[in-house]
Amino acid sequence: MVQWLITASLALFHPFFVSVIDINHNEKEATAEISVRIFTDDLEKTLQKYSKAKIDLIQPANKELVNQQLNTYINNTLHLKINGMPVKPQYLGYEIIKESTWAYFEVSGIKDLKKLDVDCSVLYDLENTQINIFHVKSKGQDKSYKLDYPKRVTGFEF
Repeated sequence: MVQWLITASLALFHPFFVSVIDINHNEKEATAEISVRIFTDDLEKTLQKYSKAKIDLIQPANKELVNQQLNTYINNTLHLKINGMPVKPQYLGYEIIKESTWAYFEVSGIKDLKKLDVDCSVLYDLENTQINIFHVKSKGQDKSYKLDYPKRVTGFEF
């Protein structure tokens, strides 16, 4: 019991840093649908490093500026190659769900997703214990991988 209490109290003082990136190949629409889920407070701290204006994702003073900064940050820290070709996901927007910010992107013209290469450093500029978890769906298969800081690169084949 004492050991459990010590472990629980340490967890309060040393929070975990994790993001989840889902990539779903939509064959019918010929798109790769991407969602990036990050704890809102961590994302705000990171975006604040690159902005002179106050960053508030929940009640932004300038929603257009926040959208621009979020789009720029994710595109600078998440690089994808689909079937060997670099792609630049189109930013669709974001929403707040509980304690997380969900940012949505899409890559069009993807009729077939055979191979996905990932270079990801999301939140590596905030915390050196950051973990980025990937869930990728294509051709009826689900694959997952966990990138622990400082590892940035992984790949998926279908």
